Amino acid sequence: MSQFFYVHPDNPQGRLMKQAAEIIHQGGVIVYPTDSGYALGCHIGDKKALDKICRIRDINKEHNFTLVCKDLSELSEYARVDNTAFRLLKNNTPGPYTFIFKASKEVPKRLMNPKKRTIGIRVPNSAIVQELLSALEEPIMSTSLIMPGNSMAEFDPEEIRDKLEHQVDLIIHGGHLGEHPTTVVDFSEGDGQIIRVGEGDPTPFE
Repeated sequence: MSQFFYVHPDNPQGRLMKQAAEIIHQGGVIVYPTDSGYALGCHIGDKKALDKICRIRDINKEHNFTLVCKDLSELSEYARVDNTAFRLLKNNTPGPYTFIFKASKEVPKRLMNPKKRTIGIRVPNSAIVQELLSALEEPIMSTSLIMPGNSMAEFDPEEIRDKLEHQVDLIIHGGHLGEHPTTVVDFSEGDGQIIRVGEGDPTPFE
């Protein structure tokens, strides 16, 4: 049975966020709200937790996973980023974007795209995510909570509880969220290529 935290979306309770971070550090899988919908998250180095996420979503290891970061200070540790790309990210984060880069050696191979050796990077504009990452003190491995057979991310935390309370360790209720997919920009081959237009303005990357 998972724990269920009601968290204020604008002023998240620090005590609960510290508890959530501890659950992640202990190998737990959590459901948490971002600025683009609910997501599944776990510790970057935890293979068992990642395998659980893959089973929940019915995805294989070729799926494009994302590292959710508090800010850009962690970027160079996990991704190969040139100065031009860094300036673009600095001017447009936090926000509803996913950026794809060649992964650094610090990224476990199981998190990379196996063919391209790439990793997604996000810096969400979400008070809950920012507080969680402050407590965690490192990025969180993440993927959108899209259940098998669906094309859209889950948005109702009560329905998520009904579906997943026996499969995850924690569900963070941060309100009902609509479908707000990120804009995806691929920097893995140099210049940014817009892969998907979502909530983030693509203009700076065109």
